[in-house]
Amino acid sequence: MGGGIYRIDDDDRLVEMTEQAYESEERLQEWIEQYPNLLAGDRPNNEMSRRWLLVSRENSTANEEEGTQRWSRDRLFLDRLGIPTFVEVKRLNSERCRQEAIGQMLDYAANAIVHWPIEQLVAQFEANCREQGRDPEQVFEEFFGADADEEAFWQQVKTNLQAGKIRLVFVADEIPVAARRVVEFLNEQMDPAEILAVEIEQYTDVEADLRVLVPRTIGQTAGAKQKKASATLGRRKWDESSFFQELKSRRGKEEAIVAKKLYQWAVARSNLLDVQWGTGDTYGGFSVCAIAQSSRPPYDLFRVGIWGGLEISSRDYASREPFDTKDKWQELREQLSSIGMALPNDPREPRFPFLRLSTLQDEQALERGLQIFEWIAREIQGALKDTD
Repeated sequence: MGGGIYRIDDDDRLVEMTEQAYESEERLQEWIEQYPNLLAGDRPNNEMSRRWLLVSRENSTANEEEGTQRWSRDRLFLDRLGIPTFVEVKRLNSERCRQEAIGQMLDYAANAIVHWPIEQLVAQFEANCREQGRDPEQVFEEFFGADADEEAFWQQVKTNLQAGKIRLVFVADEIPVAARRVVEFLNEQMDPAEILAVEIEQYTDVEADLRVLVPRTIGQTAGAKQKKASATLGRRKWDESSFFQELKSRRGKEEAIVAKKLYQWAVARSNLLDVQWGTGDTYGGFSVCAIAQSSRPPYDLFRVGIWGGLEISSRDYASREPFDTKDKWQELREQLSSIGMALPNDPREPRFPFLRLSTLQDEQALERGLQIFEWIAREIQGALKDTD
């Protein structure tokens, strides 16, 4: 528990405020939703990450075997860096409550990473906005500003999920010593994920009708900070050798072979395609881009990531020639649907169709996919040449 909180009244008297428990966990949930900056505690990392976007209340993720909504958390927020932040408001005073809460949170986060498509996240955000009578685009603009790139933000959220870059936060009016030790230990061990507790004490002054909330962050030990800072500083530029070695280690030999075939296919078409390498876990992988005889930037066809998948951005395609017309967009949708990549009817809708590399181990599926992407590349190149 913290020290006392005092106020100076109009008569220049020092008045001690009284620490008071919350009426209920629901009340503390309401305060966090209304003032999400409380989640930064007393140690905000930087100006970019101390603002929070509420995605949903009582968020759930599906059970793999049954497809039912099994895991549920109190609130889901996103910070301005696109890091999913799962919040659980619960007292951790007993050993049983502590073990259940922490175990369920870890279980939830692990399954959310695997079974949570970004389209579901976007849909939950939009539904939550409408429940509050607000326009999702307006909420997003208020959060980032008028010039914000909404698609790029959701792509960053998806990449963070795939890389396991998430934040788990336990909130209570008191975090017992035993719970602090567990949180600090886990946060030192977990990377790139982060696990924290935020103790939010409430002080009141009935006479002056004042209420003060005092947040304190738990888990950001010197060891945890040093480890996570070292990981950030150690980000590397991937290349052919390092990427495929790491992918094999993480995802297995079979998926690494599929990724290698995709890479070799692109390299063999150097007159049509270019390969660009990403940096670190967040952008770990390579992008295959269509080359046009133009001063325009390369056109991304797809990206293969260290998390074991091939993905595209629907808005990237919809915003540039030739798929910015209705007929070509429908043709593109039909082509990609044949390999299990679903583009939205509305080209403006942000989606990131995704194929696991394991689904391309079948030679016929891989060959069909490569034929489609070669058709796309030639369509792009032809369209851009016509406009030069």
